[in-house]
Amino acid sequence: MTSSEPEAGATPDAETPPAPQPVRSSASGRTPASARTPSGPPATRSWLRKWRRTTQPTPPDLNDGLGTTLDRRTSLLDRNPFQIGFFLAIGGMAAFGVVTLMVSLRTVIVLVMLSLAIALGLNPAVEWLHHRGIRRGLAVLMVALGLIGLIVLAGWALVPVVTEQVNRLLFQAPGYLENLRQNPQIAALDAQWKVIDRAVSFLTSGELISSLFGGLLGASAVVANTVFSVIVTTVLTLYFLTTLPTIKEVIYQLAPASRRPRVKYLASEMFKRVGGYVSGLFLVVLIAMTVAFLFLNIVGLAQYALALTVVVGMFAFVPLIGTTISMIIVSIVAFSFSPTTGLITLIFFLAYQQFDAYVIQPRIFSRSVQIPAVLVMLAAISGGVLAGFVGAVLAIPVMAALLLLYREVLLPHLDRS
Repeated sequence: MTSSEPEAGATPDAETPPAPQPVRSSASGRTPASARTPSGPPATRSWLRKWRRTTQPTPPDLNDGLGTTLDRRTSLLDRNPFQIGFFLAIGGMAAFGVVTLMVSLRTVIVLVMLSLAIALGLNPAVEWLHHRGIRRGLAVLMVALGLIGLIVLAGWALVPVVTEQVNRLLFQAPGYLENLRQNPQIAALDAQWKVIDRAVSFLTSGELISSLFGGLLGASAVVANTVFSVIVTTVLTLYFLTTLPTIKEVIYQLAPASRRPRVKYLASEMFKRVGGYVSGLFLVVLIAMTVAFLFLNIVGLAQYALALTVVVGMFAFVPLIGTTISMIIVSIVAFSFSPTTGLITLIFFLAYQQFDAYVIQPRIFSRSVQIPAVLVMLAAISGGVLAGFVGAVLAIPVMAALLLLYREVLLPHLDRS
């Protein structure tokens, strides 16, 4: 057969590719979507994309061509000098206003700090009752009533006796001073400097009350301020005792979540040290008063023992110099009876002062307050200059808190850098 068609049953050549099959059209005569050739974006969308590209701001050049990133920070010298001066003036005025406000409210701030310190000192007793199943509010009420009852009973028992002994001591003080002239050395000094005559005139002329309180009006103002301070301190102490856990949580929430455990530890340690110092101070004062009362009764000063014990307790709250001042006062009274009694009293209080400084206080404050002696002295002097007696008492726990921050925060930061 000369025909070009292959015979029936013959296989086509393997090298000859099969002819492309035409795409069958559907019944409607349209080409299927899968077989269409993809075309470019519609014209209505291309001009919209071009318009968006041209209207958007051009990003800043972050590369100078050398592979380094340029610093685009604005220098202070590039700003308007009037703007700089305006903001500096506003900042200075705000700082001055804050400092003036703090100075004006110094008394209130000191009372708040004193109340918080007393609350921290009484908090261990409240926590002990609370852990025994008593609600915190009821535990605070029990501790407050117990403390107020103890103060009222002590005042009812001590105030009449102390008043009588103080009046008797002031009445007989000129005679005691005159008896000091029997000593030849003291008589020689008095003949040269007239110390005893001036002291007797000072006690008998009424200048003592005037110099202490500024007359009747000054004494009334002192009494009114004392009553106001006692009431405010009592109310704030009860409030802090009741809401102390809430206050702690508010302080903790001021720190970021990542550092909150560390802040909780530091704040708890500071609260513990302040409370431990206050409660330990009350214990030190109680021991000093007990020892002084027993010694004065033994040595023969029983008629002034209670009054002098109160003097010892009052000055025991003053750090560093309080025990020295009370020792001088008690020794002067003892010397007015006899030189032997005065010398024994002076030696005893000197020995007790050393025992208290090196045995009693280190054992009581070993866990709560760990401050070098130099810092204790500087803190007490600075607190006394700034806020008087209360400032001297509060300065030591504040210094303990600052020393804790120095050891736990600043030193590790400096070691890492």
